[in-house]
Amino acid sequence: MDPLIKHIQKEFNTHFPGNPTLIYSPGRVNLIGEHTDYNDGFVLPAAINKRIILAIAPNGLDKIRLYARDMDQKHYVTDLNNNHQQTGMHWPDYVLGVIDQLQKRGNTIEGFDCLFGGDIPIGAGLSSSAALEGGVLAGLNHIFNLEINRVEMAEIGQQAENQFVGVQCGIMDQFANQLGKSESAIKLDCRSLEFTHYPFDRDDVSILLFDTKVRRELATSEYNVRRKQCEEGVKILQKFKPSIKNLRDVEGHLLEKHRTDMPELVYNRCRYVLDENRRVLEACQHLSDGDIQSFGGKMYASHYGLRDLYEVSCRELDVLVDATEPLDGVLGSRMMGGGFGGCTINLVLESEVEPIATRVKEFYIHELGKPVDYYIAKIGKGTSVLEYFAADESSD
Repeated sequence: MDPLIKHIQKEFNTHFPGNPTLIYSPGRVNLIGEHTDYNDGFVLPAAINKRIILAIAPNGLDKIRLYARDMDQKHYVTDLNNNHQQTGMHWPDYVLGVIDQLQKRGNTIEGFDCLFGGDIPIGAGLSSSAALEGGVLAGLNHIFNLEINRVEMAEIGQQAENQFVGVQCGIMDQFANQLGKSESAIKLDCRSLEFTHYPFDRDDVSILLFDTKVRRELATSEYNVRRKQCEEGVKILQKFKPSIKNLRDVEGHLLEKHRTDMPELVYNRCRYVLDENRRVLEACQHLSDGDIQSFGGKMYASHYGLRDLYEVSCRELDVLVDATEPLDGVLGSRMMGGGFGGCTINLVLESEVEPIATRVKEFYIHELGKPVDYYIAKIGKGTSVLEYFAADESSD
């Protein structure tokens, strides 16, 4: 049995009464497809084996009682039917945002206790927030028989962040959390929410994440700037083809034909988005063909586009990608997430993970004079309800 499950079960029994339902809720990576979601494009995320385990049970009270074993401020208690507001503690807001959305939908929930903990690094871009939202949703759906399907749960999680927490994220994180599948990546159409699982069944390949620890001070403001630049490109192209709604509708030849009708910066942003959508579709075909080398090449091309055309990379991210280029055993590398910091995602041969990590860390220190953290992950399953384990089974 997963040792974390044992510990969560045991700690719940220490803090709360009753026999809880146990929930497995993973983090996620995005293999390719960055800044395409708000242009109604394609993304290719996957759930990973970094996870949160939640223990959740009805408490027969009109109260929500929460315990976060990995946070400095561990306890939070509130009345179920409060007019919930942001707490100032940050992590309870993701739970309360879910409650807020469920109540707005007319779902009937009662008081409950929830204790959770895990090994998803906070702030590293692996979507610990979506894991918490998704785990709470799956738990409440189970214990209160809400009959909400997985796509709906992804939508509720996104709405919780957008409307309660105040983070204007797309749906990719929550979708990967709920619909992830072992040995598979998900091609998600961000316009229709149609999705297809593509095989990623390579036991000899690991995901190596290097964390710059740069926490993206520019990300929010520049994210909004990039959205406006894409919208400006759409408005210009609509003059020549009124049926265009967003960059998803723009064909490459039309963009090239009217390149001189828009500022060069706007053209570059549009060019990147069109290229990245194409790369996602080609990368999916490479997975179907079992061509992991070509898939990795698309990851490098994605990074160069993000660096040169979309201009959302930073020195730290570029150094990490540069460090991998001469190394045998690295299949692909790119920045992951909104940009200006965070992590790079690297596909590497499992047998070479430690030597590659050592070489990259040495290069990073040589170039920038500071250390870099790394995490090793595998593609894993999405959120799931686990069996309840009796107290004697959960002991060490």
